[in-house]
Amino acid sequence: MTDNISRRSLLTSSMAAAGAGLMLAAPSPTPAADAEARPKSEPFRYCLNMGTIRGQNLTLVEEIETAAKAGYDGVEPWSRKIDAYVKEGGSLKDLGKRISDLGLTVDSAIAFSNWIVDDDAKRAQALEEAKRNMDALAQIGGTRIAAPPAGATDQADLDLFKAAQRYRALLELGDQMGVVPQVEVWGFSKSLARLGEAVFVAIESGHPHACLLPDVYHVYKGGSEFDGLQMVAGNSIHVFHANDYPADPPRETINDSHRVYPGDGVAPLTEIYQTIYNSGFRGTLSLELFNREYWKQDALTVAQTGLEKMRTSVQKAFA
Repeated sequence: MTDNISRRSLLTSSMAAAGAGLMLAAPSPTPAADAEARPKSEPFRYCLNMGTIRGQNLTLVEEIETAAKAGYDGVEPWSRKIDAYVKEGGSLKDLGKRISDLGLTVDSAIAFSNWIVDDDAKRAQALEEAKRNMDALAQIGGTRIAAPPAGATDQADLDLFKAAQRYRALLELGDQMGVVPQVEVWGFSKSLARLGEAVFVAIESGHPHACLLPDVYHVYKGGSEFDGLQMVAGNSIHVFHANDYPADPPRETINDSHRVYPGDGVAPLTEIYQTIYNSGFRGTLSLELFNREYWKQDALTVAQTGLEKMRTSVQKAFA
């Protein structure tokens, strides 16, 4: 009972600090510099997270070319796919040039190092893995990487103060590599499932580049209310995973595969977009879906449909 009370107290103090304007305001990244040039109806950048077309089993180069053909501003590749590209003899320098020549930026990347776990040896190995991932990412022009609570998803008693210290260590590694790790909300996890938990870890890291990687589906799945986003400084979010979810199955049993295109579900997207905009967010919406029905379809069709529906949902919010 004492542990539960302590946990709730920590989260309450975390959100109170955010409400007082203490949420770390990480420096706004380069892609947001064109914010003034964007139309008022579309104040965000659009990015394709490669999980959206993962089931089509394309090569990394094919995924990137698909994003370019579909009309995205940027891409969010998976580190596993970058590793596979290198193992097959691919040049990271050439890949970075190809991405740039296609008019794309690498807005973020998805990785799963166990930076947050209690085991010292595993955590040390995880930092080495993160270093390799960051190095490869930097070579193709990427400056941000996801930092989800991988390895601690079944741990309900994670000490959030220790998690914050570990996030700081990851951020300090990122300083050396020129890449910013973004602490990610994972709604299905027993740790960092709620918006307040991830915010707490970011604040208590005490690092000037601490930032949050929210996700429409994960905020819902974890049980947080979207109103909580108004307590987070918008420039503490560089990338926001965009998606939607249906009314059924319910929150308790819904999973990643149920994500749908923005606007095809019941998520309050207009409220979400307006809230983060009013908080100062001018970064990237990255379409992240794991819908197995979409994976059965042509990858370019899925990418184009996703961008069209994401743009439409944004335009609706700012009409």
